Formats: sequence, C-alpha cells, structure tokens
Amino acid sequence: MNAFASIMEQNIREEKVPGKEIKMAKGKISTVFYCQNCGHESSKWMGQCPGCREWNSFVEETVSKTAGRGASGGASMRRDRAVPTALPEVEAGEEDRISTGIGELDRVLGGGIVQGSLTLVGGDPGIGKSTLLLQVCRNLSEEGHEVLYISGEESLAQIKMRADRIGEFTSRMLLLCETNLDGISEIIRSRKPETVVIDSIQTMYSESVAAAPGSVSQVRESTAVLLQLAKGLGVSVFIVGHVTKEGTVAGPRVLEHMVDTVLYFEGDRHASYRILRGVKNRFGSTNEIGVFEMREQGLAEVENASEYMLSGRPENASGSVAVCTMEGTRPLLVEIQALVCHSNFGIPRRQTTGTDINRVNLLMAVLEKRSGIQLASCDAYVNITGGLKIQEPAVDLGVVIAVLSSFRNAVLSPKLIAFGEVGLSGEVRAVSMAKQRVAEAQRLGFDTCILPYVCAQECRKGSGMKIVGVKTVQDVIEEIFP
Repeated sequence: MNAFASIMEQNIREEKVPGKEIKMAKGKISTVFYCQNCGHESSKWMGQCPGCREWNSFVEETVSKTAGRGASGGASMRRDRAVPTALPEVEAGEEDRISTGIGELDRVLGGGIVQGSLTLVGGDPGIGKSTLLLQVCRNLSEEGHEVLYISGEESLAQIKMRADRIGEFTSRMLLLCETNLDGISEIIRSRKPETVVIDSIQTMYSESVAAAPGSVSQVRESTAVLLQLAKGLGVSVFIVGHVTKEGTVAGPRVLEHMVDTVLYFEGDRHASYRILRGVKNRFGSTNEIGVFEMREQGLAEVENASEYMLSGRPENASGSVAVCTMEGTRPLLVEIQALVCHSNFGIPRRQTTGTDINRVNLLMAVLEKRSGIQLASCDAYVNITGGLKIQEPAVDLGVVIAVLSSFRNAVLSPKLIAFGEVGLSGEVRAVSMAKQRVAEAQRLGFDTCILPYVCAQECRKGSGMKIVGVKTVQDVIEEIFP
C-alpha cells in the first residue's frame, strides 16, 4: 500500500499543472494566463479578470523565464546609467514636426509627425489603414526623407500593385517583408530611416518570447522593442493594429498606453468616406477628426466636411433638420432624420442609427411629460446621416425638432439649423463653442439658428443670421410649430 501511494504521489508531481514551471532541455518554461483586454497576469485561469472585470478574456501562454531574467538585467543596467535632472535645467523646445503632405492627417496628429514618436493606427479590415500609410510614405519619400515600410502580411509584389495605384515612388521608399523582430531591429539600427511603418503588429514576433505571433506576450514585447527603437534612435514609427469585433485594437490594453498617439479609422468600408479620429495624442489635442474619401487612386482629403455630410438632403420632407456638432476644434454640420408613426403593436418600436437609443427615449419622454405630446403609442426611428456616431449632447435639440417635425408631418425650412442640450425638466441648456457653430452654419448658407437662450446674445454679435434663443422645449414648439 505504501509503494502504491508513493508511485501515485510521484505521478502527481510530474504532471503538468498550469501556471507551474516545467524543466526542459533549453531552460525553464512556464505557462501563464494573460487577460487579452488589459494584460493582467495570473498563474491560473479565471472566468472574470480582476483588473478590468472582463469575462472569458484569459488565454494561456508559454513564457520563457530565461528571457525575462535577461530583460530585467538589462533594465537594471540602464537604471544604473540614468542620472536625475532638475526640472528647471531641462531645456524644452518646440517639437520638430514633419508634414505628412496630407492636411487632414496633420490636423489629427497635431501639426505633423514628431521625431521619435510611436503612433498606433487601428480600424476595421479594408477601411484604408495600409493605403493611408502608403500615401504618407510616398509624400515623405518625395520630400527627401528615407522611409522603411515593413509588411508581415503582404509580399513585395502585392505592395507594388497597391503602390502603382497610388502613384510614382522614389528610391528613398524601402520595402521589407519580415516578421522576425530581431532582424527588423538590426535593419533599423543599420539603415536608420526617418520613418518606419509596421504592418501589422499582430504578425510580428520576438524569438525571446515563447508564444505565438499575435498573442498578448508577443504584442506587448514587440511594441516595447519598437518603443525603444523610436526613442533611442529618434525614428518615427507607425504601427498598424487589427481590431476586435468590439472595435478596439486587438491585444492587451497596455498597447494603447505604451504608444504616443492612437488613431482610429471609422466609417462603413462599403461607403466612400472615412473618418480618422485621434483618441490619444501626447503631442496635440485629442478627439480631432480627419475626413477622407476613398477613390480609385487612394484616400483623398475632404476639406469641406460639413458640405460633404449635408449633400443629398431631401426636399420638402418632414423629420429632417441640420445640427452642428463639435469634433475636437472643428464644427461639423450633419443631418438628423426622424420617422414617427403610430404603432400596430402593444409595445412601440424605437431604433436609432448614429446616436444613443437611450438618449432618444429620454428626449421623447421629456416631450411627453413637459409638452403633452403623446408619443407612447408611436414607433420612432432616428438616423444621423453619413454614418457618423455622435454622442455630444448638443444634438439633443435637433433630435427633438426632427421628432416633432415627423410627428406633425410638418416640413421645416432647409435653411434652419439647431443645437443645444435638453434637460429632464425640458430646459435647453448651453453648449460650448456656440459662436464657432453659428459661424460655420452661416458660411454654408443657413439663415436661421435655434440655440440655447444663454448663448443667443453672444452669437448675435457680428452674425448675419436670425438667432432664436429658446429656454425650454415648449418655446421650440411655439417658434417652429405655431
């Protein structure tokens, strides 16, 4: 009996247990569980991540302990060489920016590419990430800058086919098809190009990490190596990142924290327009957007985005109104459409495109409570044309006017524009940058603007439009639908 127990105990010790170290011929290897959302590390699998509270996000990966000791040793050597500097002694000057040759991209980046910056570009498949970066490489190479385009997904012939569609390239545009990050690092150190494009980070791998390309460990290690190259050599690096079905960059969330700038491509890939949005920028403002149109020769800038978004407005149709929203420092005019009809079912249907459905339900409840308009038995459909997704409260007044117009089947003037936030008491509250919104509307030919009463006095100065200030939604009804 004792012999049988000893044999069983030995088998249990030799059995592989997740999170435990295993001795192999080449050194110590351990299996660790990583959260794909935030990068939290655990020795065992868990249903919910304790860091980001995401469910079913842990994946098992094999990690080399030898590489980890080498990395930590190198870090300790760097810490020994570092010397603290007094803050008043630090010389701060303007960053040397390089223009990309694309005005909309320069706007989102804050004026151009900063030397030694690390930029992450994400978006849906086929949205135009590689096309935009290839156009940037073409413009930079024509200005005399050496550019290295590294692709882990396409061959040289495939990149050449796409480049021929964009235009002619100079000899300062270099191509490399490689996924081994160690070899890529050697080439960057030897050639020292001014700009490097990595397409994409999910295909890169480092031999020091015993995990598959695209895993949490590989993405994090690859980004750390590129970050050291960018800061150490002063090379501007662009990283293309795949996105998940939720629309976020695939891999650990720490990837977005490591880079200097995060850009997202938005829009329906079947439509002609594209929106490039900056959600993080250490060298400029955030929430700036650039509007592009996909053409046969690549992405073309849309300089007058408001006129582009309002093109094709219906004539003599109820439920349509123009509103002005702010995207960063840019006023953008869009059209809001609403369709309200009586429901044949016990529970009315509400559906929205481009805005929050809960916000629309709240605004309809305000109309019913504060103005006595019976909408409880009506289906309501609200759409922001152009495919934009707007969360700004300034479009509340436009949604209210569009719903009322469709409910009463009343056609509004095509030269009418509105903006303002609506509260639960039915009051119309002030919004920021009202004067810039009015100026943009006047530039596009609008003659009447309905806005919060507290902003009306300031907007009347120097404006040739008819400014109508309203305090409540009841004032809106009396002004538009007497």
